[in-house]
Parts: sequence; structure tokens; C-alpha cells
Amino acid sequence: EVQLVESGGNLAQAGGSLRLSCEVSGFTSDDYAIGWFRQASGKEREGVSCIMSSDGSAYYADSVKGRFTTSSGNAKNTVYLQMNSLRPEDTAVYYCAAAYRSFCSILPGGMDYWGKGTLVTVSS
Repeated sequence: EVQLVESGGNLAQAGGSLRLSCEVSGFTSDDYAIGWFRQASGKEREGVSCIMSSDGSAYYADSVKGRFTTSSGNAKNTVYLQMNSLRPEDTAVYYCAAAYRSFCSILPGGMDYWGKGTLVTVSS
């Protein structure tokens, strides 16, 4: 069974940085996508980024492009979300999610497996 466990959420100041990690396990194929999503209090869950296991290609939401970077570790069992130039509006619970597919998507409905989330709070 696919499992994802997020870590790294914390309190940060605006303009600061945080790195989130997502430990992944249980994949039975090498062709899958890992996405990062976030949900602020009272708002719908939104996609942040996506990375393909096959070639490491990544896709970002416009709201984080140029500030956030997603990557995978050498063993591909950890996916990272490096968040720079943080803003108060980045405050949310961040989730990693996965799906067996050959393309990236940051639509929450397209993911099959989810972690429990990690809280990021950005103070102004």
C-alpha cells in the first residue's frame, strides 16, 4: 500500500524559508506523480506542485512559481518542497499526495493517496 508521511512544517517569518519532506513508500510501479497541496483554514484545497518519478520533471502553480521548488532524493523515497520568500498567504496545512500516472497534475481530485499533512504558519 502506498504511504506518504509529511514533515517539516513550522512557524516562519515572512520572507523566510522552510523545507517540507514527504517520505513515500509502497509503490509497485516506477511511473507515478507526487503532488504537494495545501489547504488554508476556511478555503478549498489547492495544488502547489507536482513531480514525476520517471524523470523528475516538475510543475508549479502560478502562486508559488519562482519561490517554491520540488525535488526528489537520490533514492526517490523522499520528495521535498523547498519554500522560499514565504508570505503570510502561504499559511496552510500542506499535504503530499500520489497517483499512478505518466503526467503531472495539481488537481486534488486526481490523486489517489494522501498523507496526513503538516502545518506551515507564516507570520507577517
